[in-house]
Amino acid sequence: MKTYKLFSMVICATFCAAVFSGCGNNSAEDNNPQNKEISKMEQEFNKFANEYKATFKPLTIDLYTKYFEAAVSGDPDTWAKLAQLEMDMNKIMTDDKKSFKLLKKFNASDEITNPVTKREITAIYNEYLSKQVDTEKLNAMTKLQTEIEQKYNNFRAKVGDKEYSDNEIEDVLSNSTDSKELEAVWLAHKQIGPLVADDVLKLVKMRNEVAVELGFDNYHTMSLTMSDQNPADIEKLFDELDELTRDAFAKLKAEIDDNISKKCGIKAEELMPWHYQNRYFQEAPQIYAVDLDKYYEDVDIEDVTKKYFAGIGLPIEDMVAKSDLYEKPGKNQHAFCIDIDRDAGDIRVLCNIKANNNWMNTNLHEFGHALFEKHLAKDLPWSLKEPAHIFTTEAIAMIFGRFASSPQWMQDNIGMDPEEAASIAVVSAKIRSLEQLVFSRWSQVMYRFEKSMYANPDQDLNKLWWDLAEQYQMIKRPADRNAPDWASKTHIASAPCYYHNYHLGELLASQLYYTISEKVLKQDPTTDMSFSGKPEVGEYLIKNIFAPGAKYYWNDMIEKATGEKLTAKYYAAQFVK
Repeated sequence: MKTYKLFSMVICATFCAAVFSGCGNNSAEDNNPQNKEISKMEQEFNKFANEYKATFKPLTIDLYTKYFEAAVSGDPDTWAKLAQLEMDMNKIMTDDKKSFKLLKKFNASDEITNPVTKREITAIYNEYLSKQVDTEKLNAMTKLQTEIEQKYNNFRAKVGDKEYSDNEIEDVLSNSTDSKELEAVWLAHKQIGPLVADDVLKLVKMRNEVAVELGFDNYHTMSLTMSDQNPADIEKLFDELDELTRDAFAKLKAEIDDNISKKCGIKAEELMPWHYQNRYFQEAPQIYAVDLDKYYEDVDIEDVTKKYFAGIGLPIEDMVAKSDLYEKPGKNQHAFCIDIDRDAGDIRVLCNIKANNNWMNTNLHEFGHALFEKHLAKDLPWSLKEPAHIFTTEAIAMIFGRFASSPQWMQDNIGMDPEEAASIAVVSAKIRSLEQLVFSRWSQVMYRFEKSMYANPDQDLNKLWWDLAEQYQMIKRPADRNAPDWASKTHIASAPCYYHNYHLGELLASQLYYTISEKVLKQDPTTDMSFSGKPEVGEYLIKNIFAPGAKYYWNDMIEKATGEKLTAKYYAAQFVK
């Protein structure tokens, strides 16, 4: 997938797995609903929390505003101001040893028993912990990451004298059957790799140095641990998913190869990475007789998105008005959602909408993120006004994004003829399974590459990248190629150790889809549903998923909302045939 949820990737070069945390100005009674007498220690923390918010809230607003402006404009001066703001915030936390000492005391105290207060303390403590390194090192990392992001932002692939945006690259890869053209365009996109690889690797090593200073084996371990994930549990889950999807994907891969080789007029064994219809083989190629893009050629993606969400009781007009949804020179070519201020509802989406299935999916996806932010309970402490975990907001985004390829959803929302919807229903279900299996195997590559890279950044990363692609995606590396193709993937630099959360989000999306279907709508989840015109869906999501925010540990929230801890069985039921 192209999109990602922007949280602390923006503001924290040392710790991108956790959401930036502040603390609300809630009174003791807010955190103590039974109105019991609170301890002196808790009173001391509440005072600290109010002062913390007063210091960091305005800085955070300025920082997030500058990030959005920089991503939209690509302006070097704005990027420079962004880096300086982040360095200023780093310095405050790094130099404030008194506050960190207090936080350690609060974190270890037995006198504070309120679970909400304890979660607040943990959030702020982790944020301070990530800054307990040399200020010059933090600033160097901030400056380097900003420079790298700017290079990604401004890069345009070039073939001959023609420049290509990412959208144009994808158009060629998706539609051309000329192997020479496909190879040229694919290679042109990889030109970004050598431009950033040395800096990305330098940043990786700097992140590792910080992680070791803070007591972790490496940055990957630190990122997962500090975001409430046990690295061993995540590896076990990905091993299980590999086992779950490997055989089904192998069968589909043979079908993909047969289809694409015939289209391109070559033998299946001659297929190369540029034949799989996108830059990374992370999205399903068009191998079935249904071209979903044609149904969106004359569709106003923005308008359809607004009407759909309004129909399920989740209007988005206020957020659309503050967003930037269309292409322009210098603009970030991907997509994200950002909450400028958790208290004021200034939530914005960046997209580059084109009238096609992918951007229908992406727009629904990003405004799914936005709705999560919009409906966090107002009385939550500021540090807990965030999703229970990053992947829980990904799950919401994915539920809605998936609908873009649903015939029932297209019938309900873009006026597809019912007979046409029925005629493509079976094939569309195959497409959705193909999408999931292809993405599942790609997420394996990303997760295992980053895990291995941070464990040993001095290994041959070019070889590692293609070893994993061959093992999990079952594609061949180009002959005699030794280039930093891994560095062409912006997430490795700008959203480190995050990608595995996409797949956890897919698992939860399926679990929530089954819960809503069976328990809220009282319908068979194996039928094609769109949730269109069902405001009870919005009510369920607000009450059970959005409003609680980070009040509960993520798996506890999932159990409260669905009746079970996170499980892969619903994902398998939906997509592994």
